[in-house]
Amino acid sequence: MMRGLLPVFRRELSGYFITPVAYVFIVIFLILAGVFTFQMGQWYEANQADLRVFFNAHPWLYLFLIPALSMRLWAEERRGGTIELLLTLPVSRAGAVLGKYLAAWAFAALALALTFPLWITVNVLGRPDNAAIVAGYLGSAMMAGGFLAIGAAVSAATKSQIIAFILTVMLCFGFLLAGFAPVLDFFRGWAPAFIVDTVAGFSFLTRFDGIAKGVLQLQDVVFFGSLIAACLAANLIIVEAKKAA
Repeated sequence: MMRGLLPVFRRELSGYFITPVAYVFIVIFLILAGVFTFQMGQWYEANQADLRVFFNAHPWLYLFLIPALSMRLWAEERRGGTIELLLTLPVSRAGAVLGKYLAAWAFAALALALTFPLWITVNVLGRPDNAAIVAGYLGSAMMAGGFLAIGAAVSAATKSQIIAFILTVMLCFGFLLAGFAPVLDFFRGWAPAFIVDTVAGFSFLTRFDGIAKGVLQLQDVVFFGSLIAACLAANLIIVEAKKAA
């Protein structure tokens, strides 16, 4: 069922590094992470030995950077006509979908891992709760995976990378807004409590806020895992439909 997953994974991951895309993405991510942490977040002024400010910036960093990463996954293949070649190779549709996705996720995880100097710095300057920091990194990786899965499904539906980028940003922004008080207040005005709770439960911000504090709960892991699985299933259905057409 997953025939060809590893070759697709290797092809996609190596593809990032034969163009400037990978290096530009990583540099921009690291610079923005530093700006959000030290300048806007005033990490030094807070005088606290933790990385809460750093992790709190991740949803907003991912809102634009992850769609920029995911927009090329399938849209570029369709625009260049190489998707037909890919799907005629001895590679299953599921293997292609999962291989592309995992390569993008691994690349995003690499960019996240390169922020390790911040972790070293906070340990040099104080005595942080390293278990909470580990939870923050794991939660950030899962959230990036959620953004990527949404973007991959959108990319499969269009030939235009720009359209894929814009639609993915809009969808991901909706998942962020779901936890905002004004949005929940709007639903409280007319909807039953369980609907309000359901909307709040889809919020990346609400889910990640607890993880950033060091509380990695099973329900949050299940949420991100289910979202990723659902989006990958949608991605597969779209690829099958496009191939049949």
